[in-house]
Amino acid sequence: MQQAITHLVIRNPFGTMDVPGPDDSEVMDYAATTTPAGDAADVNAAAWTSIAALSDPLEGIWASRWNGGADPTIAGDTPDRWKEGRAEVRVTGSRIYLRFDWDHGRRHGLIDAAREGTRLVGKYINLTTPAITRPWVGLVVDGARIDGCFPNGRLDFRR
Repeated sequence: MQQAITHLVIRNPFGTMDVPGPDDSEVMDYAATTTPAGDAADVNAAAWTSIAALSDPLEGIWASRWNGGADPTIAGDTPDRWKEGRAEVRVTGSRIYLRFDWDHGRRHGLIDAAREGTRLVGKYINLTTPAITRPWVGLVVDGARIDGCFPNGRLDFRR
């Protein structure tokens, strides 16, 4: 008879696999050299979706998009193409969790980030292919825009 693992503690509010080492040295080194501008010239400045904001400035439903890598499960994908999807943001204490999908909901990712004022510093894990993790830095521009980047490209959120 198999014994259930009872000591497993999940940090994120989605009940999925946690992001490993969201505050590790790889994240801190990347964050030390990266700051999204958050200005009108940013590629995330132009509205590219329309999702009504809830009363909370961050929590709730968002749209997501990323580029900077080719997803081998998507025929003809290239690094410069945007992969769009849905997202949900949840705030737990000083941490922000951004769970998102792409490829019509077939692929999923999770960001676990510490909040430093309007700056978000953390790590991304590809929940569909967990070996893929990347440091991520975001900037909460306002209640409808989070500009984000990882070493290879962008991972942005809008509503």
